[in-house]
Amino acid sequence: QLELADLSTQFSNHVLDATKAFSLTLTQPEEVDGLPPSLLSLAAQAARMAGEENATPESGPWRITLDFPSYGPFMQHSTRSDLREKLYKAFLSRASEGDLNNAPLIDRILELRQEQAHLLGFENFAELSLASKMASSVAAVEELMEELRQVSYDAAKQELAELQAFATAKGYTHELKHWDISYWAQRQREAKFDFTDEELRPYFPLPQVLEGLFGLAKRLFGVTVTAADGEAPVWQEEVRYFQIADETGSPIAYFYLDPYSRPAEKRGGAWMDECINRVKLTDVGTVRLPVAYLVCNQTPPVDGKPSLMTFREVETLFHEFGHGLQHMLTRVDYLGASGIRNVEWDAVELPSQFMENWCYDRSTLFGMAKHYETGETLPEHYYQKLLGARTYMSGSAILRQLHFSWVDLELHARYQPGGAETVRDTRDRIAKTTTILPPIPEDNFLCAFGHIFAGGYAAGYYSYKWAEVLSADGFAAFEEAGLDNEAAISETGRRFRDTVLAKGGSQHPMEVFKAFRGREPNTEALLRHSGLAA
Repeated sequence: QLELADLSTQFSNHVLDATKAFSLTLTQPEEVDGLPPSLLSLAAQAARMAGEENATPESGPWRITLDFPSYGPFMQHSTRSDLREKLYKAFLSRASEGDLNNAPLIDRILELRQEQAHLLGFENFAELSLASKMASSVAAVEELMEELRQVSYDAAKQELAELQAFATAKGYTHELKHWDISYWAQRQREAKFDFTDEELRPYFPLPQVLEGLFGLAKRLFGVTVTAADGEAPVWQEEVRYFQIADETGSPIAYFYLDPYSRPAEKRGGAWMDECINRVKLTDVGTVRLPVAYLVCNQTPPVDGKPSLMTFREVETLFHEFGHGLQHMLTRVDYLGASGIRNVEWDAVELPSQFMENWCYDRSTLFGMAKHYETGETLPEHYYQKLLGARTYMSGSAILRQLHFSWVDLELHARYQPGGAETVRDTRDRIAKTTTILPPIPEDNFLCAFGHIFAGGYAAGYYSYKWAEVLSADGFAAFEEAGLDNEAAISETGRRFRDTVLAKGGSQHPMEVFKAFRGREPNTEALLRHSGLAA
């Protein structure tokens, strides 16, 4: 265990050091052609930090790095295929040579994990990992992944052919390579859906989005959310405090909402965390009510305007509120299993991803998407574009996740350290059925795959997709009941609350899901929501 922990730390440090070690300094305007102002500012700032004191966004020099806020937008917007190629190859060969080479660490990590599994009486590490998850076996995971692969492979192939045709029509005379995909996909997305995040912001002021979210919670689960500011201490004046009450008006939970970005003192991203857990206090015979933290990082109110949210930020708020609901609407009185505690890793995203689906529900969206100045409802054409953008290149996106999941599972279930097949061979073999463009020789992405070699996802990367299957299937229950049928929605919502949200980690998640859905989950709804169902 100690050696594994040490190897994980070394792995992470190598990736960080290798990421920092590479940069591309651009000095000519034609080298930054197509880059958005935000990236030019970031690149000029990086150049100043590297000693180019006079660097400006307008005249450079510009320093592009492998950090994602620099790398991602560069691959999407740079018109220079030669520079994209250089950056792509550098990104995929991080930590694969010299002192920072993670290849020997990968072999040793896999060897030790296999040893650990054998000591604990398991055939392999994948079985050990799955012993504490919802999925019952390697075979069950592979069956689900194969169902998704069969549909997404053909779709991804078609998507690449359409992208090639689009690029050709725009005058690009070459065959698309790996480093061209992000760039041309961004151009195609802009041509097809033709709207920006900024255009939608005025329709999503935070107070209105909260009203829509809390209205949905009442509609589905019969709970009432009201402001309770001043009833509990806060760590920052912008932080809100809310109460959740049941149908009788009795309080059953509370939560903090810390919505705005404060870069100096708060990390990025969004998360839900436990503040107080529900538990029965046996000495006094009462139940301590749960309190949650919901933390986001959106734009604060500026110049008298409310906080105006991007659609992605709206989805994120719904997502974190879903986690919060499982913590707050639990009916388990035992600390070790109340709320989100003891919920298996591959089932914990079910309520959060389930809530995201409602952002695309017509009545939910139009109920909250109103212009903050005029009160005008979001125009229909934007709604149609949001629906289209949701499924854009979804076959490719699913296939990519399946590729990572399968490599992870194969390395932890069947790969033999020191055997005839190397880690790289294993990955290349799996790529034949899970990628459309085969990996290039410089592709050593496993050397930077921290999720499985330095994070908690070893033999668990599949859980991203597993949870999506669960949440789509859960939402499909409401679709089947009829999204316009209030009585049926209320009844289905109550069943979701009494099972998925109430039982926490007190029961195996497959039993909980079956109690809600009446059967085991299947992939049909996810494929349909992704635009891939027949």
